[in-house]
Amino acid sequence: MAHLINCVFHNRYRIDSLLGQQTGRRTCLATDLQTGTAVVVKLLLFGPDFTWSDLKLFEREAAVLKSLDHDAIPKYLDSFEVETELGKGFALVQSYIKAKSLQQWMQSGRTFSEAELRAITTSLLKTLDYLHQRHPAVVHRDVKPSNILLSDRSWWHSERVYLVDFGSVQTAAHSGTRTVVGTYGYMPPEQFGGQTLPASDLYALGATLICLASGQSPDQLPQREMRLLFESQVTLCLNWINWLKWLTEPSLDRRALLAKQALEVLEQFSRSPLGTSFQPSQPPVTKEADVLEPPQKPVLIVSGGSDQSLVTQSNIKNGISR
Repeated sequence: MAHLINCVFHNRYRIDSLLGQQTGRRTCLATDLQTGTAVVVKLLLFGPDFTWSDLKLFEREAAVLKSLDHDAIPKYLDSFEVETELGKGFALVQSYIKAKSLQQWMQSGRTFSEAELRAITTSLLKTLDYLHQRHPAVVHRDVKPSNILLSDRSWWHSERVYLVDFGSVQTAAHSGTRTVVGTYGYMPPEQFGGQTLPASDLYALGATLICLASGQSPDQLPQREMRLLFESQVTLCLNWINWLKWLTEPSLDRRALLAKQALEVLEQFSRSPLGTSFQPSQPPVTKEADVLEPPQKPVLIVSGGSDQSLVTQSNIKNGISR
């Protein structure tokens, strides 16, 4: 990595430090010499482990970010070919967000109150709703504490929440082999079979919140019939516990399918008088159709992993029943 420090790519972006790396990829903190601002440069380098599918996925990541415009998502800035001592490759430049991940906050010993969890959850649900309402809908597929950033609180603004690490995408026309992508503990059962839907992101969000509330990774918690048994590990009110059970239901027909729906229920029980009980088996949604008939539109899979899959909401209709 040392050979990359102080390298200037595209006569504009000076590499300052390494943020992370995996096979064939480097994520660097850089300076835009034209504006003086910090940016993130993701590098895909041709090497022994390089495959053409890596390039295809890298290009799709750039295309997805370029199509998005949301304050809680990194912004696409540039992309171009590069040549380094390690060989040729491609670069993707995106905005830099100065914030710690939820995983880093937890490792520093921070705990989260119900009010803080509610604020984080509300922000993330709004971001997921934006992604899922795209056409085709964009599914992140790897929602977890390390992919969620939380800025420092300051006197002029409260903490802000960001969803990052948009990796590879798959289009409807692709018919290649599907590979399971995601992080164990945050993946719903359908994702292990290569099927990913907006509801899969909601499961991952629920597992993330359970991790924040309990201080334990979901894969460390006991399970029964694929359900996370977390109640004894958290100090949350009954409504919060039931809502999290709803999001992390293994069965699609009993899980929240839409981010907007999950947010409405969260806001509803947050406003309800003390003693009002929310039961996940019969969530108080405005329309039953919101649960049983989500929009029939293609779904675009996004993740930091390798090959992806694309499905439509209609693919799961047979799995949704009373």
